[in-house]
Amino acid sequence: MSYGPRMSDLFHRAARQVDKILKGAKPADLPIEQSTKFELVINLKTAKALGLTIPQSILLRADRVIE
Repeated sequence: MSYGPRMSDLFHRAARQVDKILKGAKPADLPIEQSTKFELVINLKTAKALGLTIPQSILLRADRVIE
């Protein structure tokens, strides 16, 4: 199980920063950006291999479930 920033969002933010730098912006002048989108990912295959049972209520809240 992991809860963290959505990776696709991080890649888009990084691409925008690189674009600004390539267009002449100084990296030191660019603002620091933080993620605003997070996701809960549950790997059921690993949970079963470890002998863990994930409650249905948590599975329903997950953004992605890997089986």
